[in-house]
Amino acid sequence: MLNKTYVQTNSSSVFSIKLALIYLLPLVALFLGLFLGRYQVSIENVFKILLSPIFPLEPGILDIEKSVVLGQRLPRVLLAMLVGAGLSVSGATFQALFRNPIVSPDILGVTQGASFGAILALLLFGQLAIIPFVALPFGLLSVFMIYAMNRNRQIASRLYLVLTGIVVSSVFTALISLIKYIADPFNKLPTITYWLMGSFASTSYSDLRLVFLPIISGIVFLLLLRWRINILSLGDEEAQSLGINIEKLKWLLIGAVSVVCSSAVTVSGIIGWVGLVIPHIGRLLVGPDHKILLPVSTILGASFMVFIDIIARTATAAEIPIGILTAIIGAPFFAYLLMKSGGSWM
Repeated sequence: MLNKTYVQTNSSSVFSIKLALIYLLPLVALFLGLFLGRYQVSIENVFKILLSPIFPLEPGILDIEKSVVLGQRLPRVLLAMLVGAGLSVSGATFQALFRNPIVSPDILGVTQGASFGAILALLLFGQLAIIPFVALPFGLLSVFMIYAMNRNRQIASRLYLVLTGIVVSSVFTALISLIKYIADPFNKLPTITYWLMGSFASTSYSDLRLVFLPIISGIVFLLLLRWRINILSLGDEEAQSLGINIEKLKWLLIGAVSVVCSSAVTVSGIIGWVGLVIPHIGRLLVGPDHKILLPVSTILGASFMVFIDIIARTATAAEIPIGILTAIIGAPFFAYLLMKSGGSWM
């Protein structure tokens, strides 16, 4: 009995330490993101620059260092964290909602809808600043299309939702291909192609202000519902027996994820694998309980995206698109998880 109590206490302590280390990851990622880059700024100077609103800077710190840290790297790192957190928590939510471990946030075509709106803006206006105002409505339009195809059904089954999502996704994918076909191959097409591969290269505080509220609101909303997501993942009959309105909760979750993913796409382009792989890493670390898994996925996603962005802007002379790196790293890592676990975490 004493040994059993000791093992339980020791296991609890290890789990607490593990959680503490996970929660420290965003802080580490933040400072590495501000410190690393083509223009080197010492860690000491990074701290001094961050504290400059309180303590005036010393004469030895160059204005260019302050401009690099506060004007370029800080908004980029914060936006990467925001996008990574949003995609990860969205992936974890959809995997629970559809009770399928290989589901990702773009399963209902929201990513494709927002992407079509973005490249349509690039084709018509040729300005990155216009993208969010066109991409976000098209991302939400994809959800309304799915809702319209499901509204006459008393209960929208998960399979039917996925099938309608495939239809909507295929339509917008075809429209994206059409725009790439008719775009000017010398001026518009390279910009469209690069944007579709995902990047934080042109990030500014205006981008951060534009998507901060919708992404944060969506993340907070999903975190507040994480105990209901736990119940929903047990099955419809169990959820109904506990007094959960399945249809209402299902569409609330889909709406929140759609807002988060559409907002992320408008400022970063298409970034795959994050919403698929990160929730699995979180599940391996803390288990399947969504009360813990969703916050952990949010933190891991934010940290992962910053680390990937650091590699993107420091690995080569020319910046590597984020979408390429997440695929190169995410796909083999996902295969490794499958082989190591034998799919037991499914």
